[in-house]
Amino acid sequence: MDHRKTKTSFDVPGHARELTFSTQHRLPLLTDGFIADWVVDAIDRARQTHGFRLIAYVVMPEHVHLLILPEHDRPGVAEILKSVKQGVSRRAVRRLRSEKPHMLEQLVVSRPSGRTEHRFWMQGGGYDRNLTSMDTVRAAVAYIHANPVRRGLVDRDMDWRWSSAGWYDGQEDQPIDINPLA
Repeated sequence: MDHRKTKTSFDVPGHARELTFSTQHRLPLLTDGFIADWVVDAIDRARQTHGFRLIAYVVMPEHVHLLILPEHDRPGVAEILKSVKQGVSRRAVRRLRSEKPHMLEQLVVSRPSGRTEHRFWMQGGGYDRNLTSMDTVRAAVAYIHANPVRRGLVDRDMDWRWSSAGWYDGQEDQPIDINPLA
């Protein structure tokens, strides 16, 4: 009997979406500044391609939090996540192959066909929940921004380079413009 959890996602127009996805085996692969920057760039490209509002984000050493508001029924969140993760995965595996080949061993997965490949992101859609109230959205933004502080990576959330907290603090020269809800 299969006891894996199943996840139901609802692409409901007008609902903000809190998304979290992790690296394979939750390895701290995003401590590499190049790879973390690629994630931020991929989020921005996905927003331009798929037309969603980016409310908040943070790239942590082994996972990413996004808070988005899709502006259309389609594409769904699965397509948005695919466009963020796929390009980063290819580039990151190439970088690891040249810079840290010992890390690649931990990313090997076997396909049912017997073929092996390197999986950068944990399989599946990760955590996904619909947010329907402004209070819940505000709480999610605060939670997302507090991640680096809770982990002891910085003293103030706005000091974490890979986060929208600096944008909310009014700092200039942020990598992505944010589309906050009123």
